[in-house]
Amino acid sequence: MKRLIFISAVVLVAAVFGVISLPSHASDKQKTVTFNKDVAPILFKNCAECHRPGEIAPMSLLSYKDARPWARSIKEKVMTGTMPPWHADPKYGEFTNDRRLSPGDVATIASWVDQGAPEGNAKDLQAAPKFLDGWNIGKPDIVFYMPEAYSVPADGVVDYKYFTVPTNFTEDRWIQAAEIRPGTRGVVHHIIVFTKNGSDQKLLTGYAPGEQPVVISDGLAKKVPAGSSLVFQVHYTPNGTAATDRSYVGLIFSKTKPRNEVLTRPVMNTRFVIPPGDPNHKVDSSYTFAEDSHIHSLMPHMHFRGKDFEYRVTFPDGTSKVILSVPKYDFAWQSYYILKEPIAAPKGTRLDCLAHFDNSDKNRYNPDPSKEVRWGDQTFEEMMIGWTSYTVDKNEQKPAMAAAGQK
Repeated sequence: MKRLIFISAVVLVAAVFGVISLPSHASDKQKTVTFNKDVAPILFKNCAECHRPGEIAPMSLLSYKDARPWARSIKEKVMTGTMPPWHADPKYGEFTNDRRLSPGDVATIASWVDQGAPEGNAKDLQAAPKFLDGWNIGKPDIVFYMPEAYSVPADGVVDYKYFTVPTNFTEDRWIQAAEIRPGTRGVVHHIIVFTKNGSDQKLLTGYAPGEQPVVISDGLAKKVPAGSSLVFQVHYTPNGTAATDRSYVGLIFSKTKPRNEVLTRPVMNTRFVIPPGDPNHKVDSSYTFAEDSHIHSLMPHMHFRGKDFEYRVTFPDGTSKVILSVPKYDFAWQSYYILKEPIAAPKGTRLDCLAHFDNSDKNRYNPDPSKEVRWGDQTFEEMMIGWTSYTVDKNEQKPAMAAAGQK
């Protein structure tokens, strides 16, 4: 009897602490995860923007036939956090355009692959997202093309090219969304479109590998003044085959006059010198707000030697905080980060940018670790820019005034 009581007690303790499992009346059968019912919605929501015909990704993921050959690779990429690309340290800030999958979505994809990546019932498959003529922002209200096609040579170095297009706007226009489309993606590294009104030039939008189109929050917009022109700054990178390019930009107008204008400025350092072989060279830059403002989005920019990038604000009372940290900068994925809550930057607030560069032979992307590196346009040179979008508080209009119409 004592032996029976002892054995029962051991079983009870083991069960409580998880050493052994007691029989359960619940079914132990693992849920079948299928592409059509479980995985497709995740891919459609988080991956289709790039993984579809004509976009930057190397393959489409819009159908089971497209995705099935890549199942193991998809699992590896989502479990390591490589895809979808997102490089912000989660310890600092929250961002509305955070691309990361939820832990539940990662587990779903892993289970699907572990179960042999079954297709499932066709009736479970929701309609794939539709993209209008390749646009991610929806149908533009107006599209501006470069005035002529540019012939890109098969090899060599091409200096930045500039193309000016008149808008013929007879009144100020407010831009809610903007998207640049490269005419020949394989030879276009990046494009920046500026508005030019006399001597006044402001950044409107940009295109670079991995960069999302500009979509501005309701109530805010970028201004294109009446009579201004658009200037395309295009960086071509020959790829071994001669090509022609005629890139273009699509704009969506704000339906009402916004309450405030979004401005974008570079917080940059152009006077650095990175020694040959230096694995961790520090470069910093700063900007002090001359007026009460709010910071809305951030985008670090470097080239192949870029290693990490940090934004920190120091307020007039001396307190400071990191608002974005990118510990592993990736030149192939130049993301911008839209703050979930804009950060108040009272007059006198200092925005500091801190970057490190790896010019050693341990950096596999380094064009030449034996060279001293300075600022320059080409990717074998370097840049250090902390693009920052913000609004100025004194320009804020009351809702009633902003709703009066777009003038």
